[in-house]
Amino acid sequence: MSDAEGGLGQRLRRLTDRLPWWVRLLVGLAAVALGLWLIVRPLTSINLFVLVIGLTLLVNGLAQLVHPHVAWPSLIAAAALVTAGIVVFAFRGFTTSALAVIVAVTLIVIGVLRAAAASRAAAQGRATSLVLAATAVLAGTIALAWPDVTLLVTAVAFGGWTIILGVHLVWDALARFHHKDAADDAPAEQGWFARSARFLGALVTLVLVLVIGVASVRLHQGAPDPDDFYASPTIVPSEPGVLLRAEPFTRAIPADSQAWRILYTTTKDDGQPALASALVIAPRELPSGPLPLIAWTHGTTGFAQNCAPSMLADPLVAGAMFTAGEVVAHGWAMVATDYVGLGTEGPHPYLIGQGEGRSALDSIRAAHQLRTLTLSDQTVVWGHSQGGHAALWAGGLASIYAPELDVVGVAALAPASDLEGLVANLPTVTGGILFAAFALAGYDAAYDDVRDGDYVDPSAQTLMRELSERCLADPRTLVSVVEALAIGNDRDVFSRPLVSGPMLARLQQNTPRLHIDAPLLLAQGLTDPLVVPAVQLDYVRSLCDAGQEVDYLTVPGEDHVGLVTADSPLIPQLITWTRARLAGDSPTGGCDFLPTT
Repeated sequence: MSDAEGGLGQRLRRLTDRLPWWVRLLVGLAAVALGLWLIVRPLTSINLFVLVIGLTLLVNGLAQLVHPHVAWPSLIAAAALVTAGIVVFAFRGFTTSALAVIVAVTLIVIGVLRAAAASRAAAQGRATSLVLAATAVLAGTIALAWPDVTLLVTAVAFGGWTIILGVHLVWDALARFHHKDAADDAPAEQGWFARSARFLGALVTLVLVLVIGVASVRLHQGAPDPDDFYASPTIVPSEPGVLLRAEPFTRAIPADSQAWRILYTTTKDDGQPALASALVIAPRELPSGPLPLIAWTHGTTGFAQNCAPSMLADPLVAGAMFTAGEVVAHGWAMVATDYVGLGTEGPHPYLIGQGEGRSALDSIRAAHQLRTLTLSDQTVVWGHSQGGHAALWAGGLASIYAPELDVVGVAALAPASDLEGLVANLPTVTGGILFAAFALAGYDAAYDDVRDGDYVDPSAQTLMRELSERCLADPRTLVSVVEALAIGNDRDVFSRPLVSGPMLARLQQNTPRLHIDAPLLLAQGLTDPLVVPAVQLDYVRSLCDAGQEVDYLTVPGEDHVGLVTADSPLIPQLITWTRARLAGDSPTGGCDFLPTT
């Protein structure tokens, strides 16, 4: 430590020692109250912690600079401290993102140094030092694997440290009031019992960290990784909808069915060539004639590449397809796209209409190239939630992007239709932050004018990034849910509303408005907390006002997922409506049934 550092520490100690006991008491009580407040507000705690780091760097640097006899090496160090402090204040987002890594590396370094020091320690304390060293290294390794959790733990620890500091000040103030000087009490040499208790405490801590480490490994193992099937071939045709690869698929498919996993060409929302994967399911006993085709566009499974339904343990249920057995039982085939960026190289066009719609239409083209199936020209598109959004876009794009396809019907079930209304409602929905993270990640990747840093508070950027990289079926998402609940009472993770600026303009751009030539069924559960019925009704009105005929079905008592479960009252109506479309019957729906405003 330099003279300047020692002088600063001594001056601060002399200053605090001169404070009257009652001032120390008030400061201590205030610190306890602040700590309790911070513990339940982790984002605020992280922000304050970063500010404390920046202030500490500045104060220490300035104290050395103003010291009258500072050597040039100390002068360089002081300038570095001041510069670092300014960087912390100027780039809080970067500092917060790096904080998890800093904490993790610090723990590992402390562990290594403690292990090295243990070899020189007295015999009675060596075992404890080695256990604590192993604990620190393991904790640091876990912290690197869970940066978002590390930040939350750091936030809680900062609140706890503030409480401990306050309790110490209160205790010291009361001791001074009673004319006691705890500083004069010489520390007693640790006896056998104290050493044993310390070792036992260290051992228990190590066991707890080991348990957390095992749980961490298992949670990470639960996330699938794309295999070679999803890799791009050496030569890829430029034409969209070309079948590149197909293989039998048997995982979690309906009884009396057969399935294939396929890889095909498509295009992104900007027209650039891309690859997508899909599942094709058909009855095991094939009829003599061609099979009508249901094109299923799945609901949200995530944004990351490993969130493809075809990679997950239950590929159909993961995307809210609970009635594949009904499809097969009626003698229909089904193609279920994963979309670009799920399984294949991304980014995934989450709630980006052109990308989703093209993935769906090209999956129909590719399914027709399977040699083992003879498919009818007739296709009905079904989609739920995000997939409802994709279905609406596929229906609107069909006559433009794939005019050779015979799309005879589009069924959008609780679709993410009015994107502005949907995203505006997410803060009121339990777990809505997950969908917000997916949407922001998707738009940040797709559009140069949408930057996540413009919308996310610096204290929450690591959290939001980690949320966007987890799938809904990923066991690690349980951690994300706990994190969402932990910050529920704190400040908003967003520095500005998502429904503002460039993000709002892009949401409006991706709200499906294209005219759909095929008959359109739109269904909505009336207890849906995610896609609000009133918002959906306004969207249907806007379609009708634009000349689009809509068969609008509302289902009382059904929420977002309940609308499409096997026992939902909607399913028989959906099957009947689909059979009528395949039979060529004229639709009976229109806009006359809509209640007047």
